[in-house]
Amino acid sequence: MFLLPRPTKYNQPCGSSGAEADAVRVAGGKFSPAVARIIVQEGGVSTGKAHLFGNANKRMARLAVNWQLANRSLMRVRVLFFGVLKDLAGKSSDVLDLSDGALVRDVLEHYLREIPRLKESLASLAVAVNQEYAGAETVLRSEDEVALLPPVSGGSGKASIVRGRIDTQGVLDGMKRGEDGAAVVFEGVVRNQTRGRRTIYLDYEAYEEMALQQMEGLAGQALKQFQVREVAMVHRLGRLEIGETSVLIVVASAHRAAAFEACRWLIDTLKRTVPIWKKEYFEDGAVWADGEAFPAEIPR
Repeated sequence: MFLLPRPTKYNQPCGSSGAEADAVRVAGGKFSPAVARIIVQEGGVSTGKAHLFGNANKRMARLAVNWQLANRSLMRVRVLFFGVLKDLAGKSSDVLDLSDGALVRDVLEHYLREIPRLKESLASLAVAVNQEYAGAETVLRSEDEVALLPPVSGGSGKASIVRGRIDTQGVLDGMKRGEDGAAVVFEGVVRNQTRGRRTIYLDYEAYEEMALQQMEGLAGQALKQFQVREVAMVHRLGRLEIGETSVLIVVASAHRAAAFEACRWLIDTLKRTVPIWKKEYFEDGAVWADGEAFPAEIPR
């Protein structure tokens, strides 16, 4: 058994001019030219550690090269699965070791091999890196968090995520001001059937940190785009019974037209872009609700 040194950065890139001669020189003559050539051609062993091999032979050099190539430049990322993708993967998260400089595309290709059925959802899913939407060519770094997001089915500040009952009247009363001429309220409510199938209850889940960030961004955009005075958005997670409120949007404005337009835009955009999903439980089974495709402006 050979004891190999801890991998270090290479002092000479593979095939670079003078690399073989430098390897022989730094090794103090203990590597033969043939062994040095193997090291250079097969990826290089750190010349700063070369002397630790003593009178190396070809086999030892190959072992050293193979060991170092297998252990160099690896990074680890955390991968999250949501909605139907969590069911396909059989888990909500995973850790994945990748070569340094790997792309989002490499993560997708890995899970396409591991989970063949994922191919059916590939065209409609999106990816987030560290809670920001990311394209396939995004370069990953060690300890990044990569989230695989199916189409969404649709705190602090102007947005919040809760697990208890949404207090619509309390939010409305806390928002209205004397200068408001209109306060528009939208409640998304759990209904008792979907396409003729009797619904027992719904279960909502989210990529919470990113969902809250996205909701805050939508609220801020609505204030500027529609010139309304105030916006509040609340989404509930967990199990919801028939008749309970799953999402609340309140818009206060001097004029009703702007309030109506902002409220409609907020709920429509939330359902298309914010990573929140619902699972519908029926008398004869359960399914994840089909979501709308992600908008074209979201990187894919």
